[in-house]
Amino acid sequence: MKGSVEKGAGDYMLYVTRLLTGVLAILAFIPSFNPVRASKLVSDQVALFTSAVSYSSLTKESEFQLRSGIVDSTMFILINVAAIVLIIGILGMVAGACLSLGNINLKRLSLIISAIGGVVGAVGCVLVFVAKGHAAGLANGAGEANLPKSLLFYMISIIIILLISVICFFIMPGFDADEGFYMESTYKLFLMFLPFGVLAFLFCYLPLWGWRYAFFDYEVGGTIGMKNFVGFKWFGYLFKTKATRNDVFQTIINTLAMSSLGLIFSWLPMAFAIFLCEIKNLTFRRFVQTFTTVPNFISWVLVYALALSLFDTTGFINQLKVYMGIIKDASEEGTNYLMSTRFIWFKMWAWGTWKGIGWSAIIYIAGISGIDQQLYEAATVDGAGRFQKMWHVTLPGLLPTFFVLLLMSIAAILSNGLDQYLVFENARNANKLSVLDLYVYHLGLGSNGSIPLSTVVGMFKSIISVILLFGANSASKALRGESII
Repeated sequence: MKGSVEKGAGDYMLYVTRLLTGVLAILAFIPSFNPVRASKLVSDQVALFTSAVSYSSLTKESEFQLRSGIVDSTMFILINVAAIVLIIGILGMVAGACLSLGNINLKRLSLIISAIGGVVGAVGCVLVFVAKGHAAGLANGAGEANLPKSLLFYMISIIIILLISVICFFIMPGFDADEGFYMESTYKLFLMFLPFGVLAFLFCYLPLWGWRYAFFDYEVGGTIGMKNFVGFKWFGYLFKTKATRNDVFQTIINTLAMSSLGLIFSWLPMAFAIFLCEIKNLTFRRFVQTFTTVPNFISWVLVYALALSLFDTTGFINQLKVYMGIIKDASEEGTNYLMSTRFIWFKMWAWGTWKGIGWSAIIYIAGISGIDQQLYEAATVDGAGRFQKMWHVTLPGLLPTFFVLLLMSIAAILSNGLDQYLVFENARNANKLSVLDLYVYHLGLGSNGSIPLSTVVGMFKSIISVILLFGANSASKALRGESII
């Protein structure tokens, strides 16, 4: 009875170490919680992880002091080493937390690894004090010594993890040589997913921290604080004047128009995949698939260069008109088709389709290979021809995949991308090519750009996209009885 109580207590304490380890791992990527900022010469926009992997980021704002000899590099080297040691310690604690999901043998191993990670992390904290002391010892306070408040939280968390690891190691049952190392499949799958979840957090969710710029009167190179807090000022600015209202309205129309064209013709990759798989000559099929997939890997800059060589005033089309006698001189009578706004939405859709149809068809080709071949054999026995098998076997087998991709396209209806419209944009067609992504780019990085204002537009776009995703998913569940969430 006593053993089971002790084991249960150890498991509860492991929950604490997992929680603290997860929090430390997350805070390592948040600049305002950087525990190694032992000098105010280190930017407050640099996170612990960045401090460890990028020495140049540490010294970026102190290049003048370093070049002039006011501050030597020893302080920054100490900070960089402290950050590296802390990150290594956190990685050890993360590895220990992951292994603690296994059986008792893995748990005991995890406690050893967590304890080692805790010791390494503690050494990193001590190095921060050393770096702070070195900064304070520089003449005339040139080092601007600083002791981050977040360092105290790191120290307390590391000590707790270290103590729990040692305590649990002694109260848990001993190593069982017969049992070996084992972890349930559920936990194995979770750990397999974890790296991708971390990447999704870093590149999809952590950037949402930048939404705070929408509530401040921020300028490039400035700082964020209560002195420039403006609340919802920028949220109303978009609709404050007639000019901005017209710009936003036109941008939304352009975005919805071009996204709607993509939705209307979203069946094209599926149809292309079906007909491609009907080609019996494997050599020719592979050639077509490769030829149509390669454009996806060509940058939009090169695509525009191709468009320029074809449709410019002196391009191939106008030269052909000269050859056919339609015009006499391409440079004087030729038409610059890239400057025209006629059918501009359809032309942008056509370029996007040419570039991506081969790549988009790959998932449907994979879906076709997964259709049970017995269905085709049964259809052949029943007298079905090639087109009948495509209609009654292949198409129904691909519809679930098509509807999932359609729902995702509906959710991303406000996200047209940036590169294509940026390279094709010019003075004449800018009003028709201004989609939301390009509008946000110009708002933030234009000559009179405003980062808070562009952040507001980006926030609205993201929120509406999430609403559309759940709305489309609910509609699919109600109409088809299937959902993707």
